[in-house]
Amino acid sequence: MSENFLERLSLSRYAVDRDYLARDEPEAIESFLADPSTRLLPIFQNTALLSSPSALALVPVSAVPPAELYVYLGRSVSAESPEPVGTPIVAAVLTDAGHLAESNWGNLRQLGSTLSDRDAGLFTEALGIINWHESHRFSPRTGVPTHSGKAGWVRIDPTTGAEMYPRTDAAIIVGITDADDRLLLGSNALWESNRFSLLAGFVEPGESLEAAVIREVFEESGISVVDPVYLGSQPWPFPASLMLGFTATVDPQFVNDLKPDGNEILELRWFSRDELRDALAEIKLPGRTSIARSIIELWYGGPIDDHSA
Repeated sequence: MSENFLERLSLSRYAVDRDYLARDEPEAIESFLADPSTRLLPIFQNTALLSSPSALALVPVSAVPPAELYVYLGRSVSAESPEPVGTPIVAAVLTDAGHLAESNWGNLRQLGSTLSDRDAGLFTEALGIINWHESHRFSPRTGVPTHSGKAGWVRIDPTTGAEMYPRTDAAIIVGITDADDRLLLGSNALWESNRFSLLAGFVEPGESLEAAVIREVFEESGISVVDPVYLGSQPWPFPASLMLGFTATVDPQFVNDLKPDGNEILELRWFSRDELRDALAEIKLPGRTSIARSIIELWYGGPIDDHSA
């Protein structure tokens, strides 16, 4: 991945030492909560407490109502942040925001591109692990309720002692170009009708990333592509994906028309750079936090001014 492209990926940034060895310490969360240097990142309904429109609020333990779940995120390594380097940071998942309810809370999709490296990494890490906890409340082996362990990084089946570790779903996303260097964009059935983005899909068991690119593109558009080239990756914790960015080109022997699958993709359109610029008044592109936006702008040759978040 080129350094230039890496800099485009808002949610791939970080300035945190995850300090994984500390997770194995007995009663790790209790120790961190008793440490006056610890700072909590309050999370309420998938939003984070803000200190300003573009900064997370990391607050003392005493300033936060009791949480449903605590997860140790690691230690800050940012010399530019208000907290000293080495500050331990714990996510506190609130079911009731209490006295913080009237404070400012932020959404990662909207804020990801405006946050600092450390804050973008913290918020992405926190949402990813929290969403995993939410979907693993019960043991797949016995069906009994599980509980958090190892500073929030495992779920434990109390009847068997079996530990369940977080998993991430791999998904490919592709910037497809034709012989005229036009870019293919599609409109998904789950979006408003004028929103267009790149084609994407999950990697299936036993499948390489490159094979997933070729299969997903064909399934969603009827197009055969060749030469998948990896660009870079970005976590996408909505709820638990790792987006793996690629480019690919249309097979020179491909002669069929575009065929939206009619299920996920309802419309497909080719855009030259001039055509995309002229269409911005009528279509919406992916938000600036997404890897889709980064790939589109990489092809376009620079930032696209469409007033998106």
